[in-house]
Amino acid sequence: MAVPKHKVSKQSGNSRFANWKIKNPSISECPQCHELKPNHRVCPNCGY
Repeated sequence: MAVPKHKVSKQSGNSRFANWKIKNPSISECPQCHELKPNHRVCPNCGY
């Protein structure tokens, strides 16, 4: 079994999980109909 060689402080252990936030999805404007759509997806309004 894996056994740590040194004690890991609370700050070091907890900082591993500090950046697991949910990010807002990237949204861009459709070049065809100018509606907002998710990046790299087909536009739900016009299908472009």
